[in-house]
Amino acid sequence: MFGFAPQILYTRSMRNAILYLVTVLVWGSTWLAIEFQLGDVPVTISVVYRFAIAGMIMWAYCCLARVPMHFTLRQHGYIILLACGNFSLNYVVIYWAQLHINSALTSVAFSTMLLMNIINTRLFFGTPIAPRVYIGAVVGISGIVALFWQGLSSSHSGDNIPLGLALVLISGVIASLGNMVSVRNSRDGMNVFSVNAWGMLYGTLILYVIAKLAGDPFVFSDKPAYLYSLLYLAVFGTVVAFATYFLLLRDIGPEKASYVIVLFPVVALTLSSLFEEFVWSTNILLGFALVLAGNAIVLTPGAKLSAAVARFRA
Repeated sequence: MFGFAPQILYTRSMRNAILYLVTVLVWGSTWLAIEFQLGDVPVTISVVYRFAIAGMIMWAYCCLARVPMHFTLRQHGYIILLACGNFSLNYVVIYWAQLHINSALTSVAFSTMLLMNIINTRLFFGTPIAPRVYIGAVVGISGIVALFWQGLSSSHSGDNIPLGLALVLISGVIASLGNMVSVRNSRDGMNVFSVNAWGMLYGTLILYVIAKLAGDPFVFSDKPAYLYSLLYLAVFGTVVAFATYFLLLRDIGPEKASYVIVLFPVVALTLSSLFEEFVWSTNILLGFALVLAGNAIVLTPGAKLSAAVARFRA
């Protein structure tokens, strides 16, 4: 009986590693895809399209897979909270932020959501947080600052930086609270896929109301770059990535799963170097090293980390 335990453990850790890798690679690549969404169509409308397409895909999948879609009114209330936190308001606020600050400042400020998740996990669930998680978070965020140091020091004089930073932090708080709702829903036994299907439906309706209130025209672009990037963001950036991320929240906890946020810029910069002639520098290499070190500190069990430190000192 006990002989199968290592294999089960190995399988679980491999599964979580795959979920982690997919989340990082997909969401890290969405920064490049979003660039093709800006221009002809208002950002709020593009986000409505994105979640409408994603929601239809999720509903089709759940129906074909015969995933139970029935929830109580109370559970629907929590799904609406999830939709507000992760499928609508956080996106609108962060897009507003980028009207005032550059993407470098946005990335650095939003990476603080890692610390928000750690604190909220403690507040809402009473989960004891290992000191190494705080240390790893600080190291990782320091890496983000190093990665975007040049961008941080080159803000335009016309930018309203305090407002932009405040909006990013508000977006991070909203998204972090959404993460806590996701963990609560999983602990209540609510299926991740059916919750996402309902959540994306509610998120689309919320975004539609916001767009109407803002007076944004419902226009569309038939440019191939817009269409392909929209489909990529809907299918991979929304359907796939949210499923893998929420499964990680359920399986390893938000304090560890949310470290993927710090790794997104690493993927984004790598893609930028391949497709946008991004030039590497010393601060970029330092940032990479710090982000990876922080990732190792957060995800490595305390006993193994202590043993590694002891071997290093020896």
